[in-house]
Amino acid sequence: MTTKQANWSKLFPAFFAFIVMGFVDIIGVATGYIQLDFKLTNFIAQFLPMMVLLWFFILSVPAGVLQDKFGKKNMLMIGMVIQAVGLGLPFVHYSFAMMFASFILLGIGNTIIQVSANPLLQDVSPAQRLASYMSTSQFVKAIISFSGPLIAAFVASRFGDWRLVLAIYGITSLLGALWFLMTPIVESKPDRKPATFASCFSLLKNRFVAFMALSIFLIVGVEVATNTNISNILIAKYGITMEKAVWGISAFFAGETISRLIGAIILNWIKPRIFLLLTALTSLAGVAGVFVSPTFTVALISIFIIGFGVGNMFPIIFSLSLEKMPDRANEISGLLIMAVSGGAVIPLVMGLVSTMFSPLASVLVIGGCLLYILWVSFYVRKN
Repeated sequence: MTTKQANWSKLFPAFFAFIVMGFVDIIGVATGYIQLDFKLTNFIAQFLPMMVLLWFFILSVPAGVLQDKFGKKNMLMIGMVIQAVGLGLPFVHYSFAMMFASFILLGIGNTIIQVSANPLLQDVSPAQRLASYMSTSQFVKAIISFSGPLIAAFVASRFGDWRLVLAIYGITSLLGALWFLMTPIVESKPDRKPATFASCFSLLKNRFVAFMALSIFLIVGVEVATNTNISNILIAKYGITMEKAVWGISAFFAGETISRLIGAIILNWIKPRIFLLLTALTSLAGVAGVFVSPTFTVALISIFIIGFGVGNMFPIIFSLSLEKMPDRANEISGLLIMAVSGGAVIPLVMGLVSTMFSPLASVLVIGGCLLYILWVSFYVRKN
C-alpha cells in the first residue's frame, strides 16, 4: 500500500537502496581487471559475471517468499550486508577462487536487494507518483552503473589498486543497512496467508502477471544484448576499429540515463500505460534507424534512440505490475526479478543469429523483443 503524501525521511533511504543496487554493475570492469591479473582466457573469465546473474534466477522467488514473512526492510538490510561481505573478500585474500566466492555473494546479496527495494519503494511512495519514483530510482541506479568504471580507473591510476572501488562499495553497502536500521518504515501487510513457492508461481496463471514477467525478461535481454553486441554490429557494417565502435555502447547508456531522468518528470503527468506505448514506438524507430543508417554518426543517433526508448520500460512494467496486485507485491517482485535472467538468454540468441546469418541480422532479435513490448503496451491499456 502506497502512501498519500511524500515522506522524504523514508524516500531518501529508499532511493539510496538503488545506489547500493547499482554496485553490482562493477562486475563488468572488475572481470577485465581479474582477467589481466590472473591471465584468464576469455571463456574462463565469463564464469565470473555468470556467477552473479545466476542468482537472479535461483533466488528471486525464494527471496520474495521470505520477505513476505520477515519484511522487506529486514531482507533489504540482509542483502546489503551479504553484498558488503562479498565485496570485502578480495581484501582477505586476492585469488581467482576468492574472487569467484566474492562474485557469488555479490550476486546473492544484490538479488535480495533488488527483490526488496522495489516493493519497499511502493510502501513509502504516494500512489500517484509510484511510476515516476520508479523511474527516478532507475535513473539513480544508471548513474552508479555509469560511474563505476570511472571510479575503478581513478583508484587504479591514483593508488595502484583497482580493488579499492570494491572497498568503497562495501562500506557504502554497510552504511545503507545502518541507515535502514535507524529508519522506521511501516510496511504494507496484506490480509492473507504468507506467500509460498506455490502461491508465487501460481501468479503466472494470471495472464497479466505472465505478460509482465515476459516483458521484463525481454527488456533486460535487450539491454544486455545491445550492450554486448552493438560494437560488433558497428564494426561489421562500417569496418571501423573497436575503439571507435565502443561509442555505440556509450550512446546506448547515455540514451537510457537521459530517458530515466526525463521519465521521472514526465510520469507525474502522463499515465504509465500511454508512456509505455510511446517508449516502445521510440525504441523501434531506433532499431529501424540502425538498419538503414548510411553513416556511423547516424547509427550512433539511432542507438541513442533505442536506449532512450528502452530506458523507462523496466520501471513502468514494474510499477504497473505492483499497481495491479499490490497485496501480492512480494511475490510479484520475486517473479519479475527472476525474469532479469533474460539478460543471460537474449544475448545468446542474438549471438547465434549473428553467427548463422550476420551481425546486422542479429538486430532483428532486438526488434522482435521490442515488438512484443509494443503489443503489451496495447494490452495494458485495455487491462
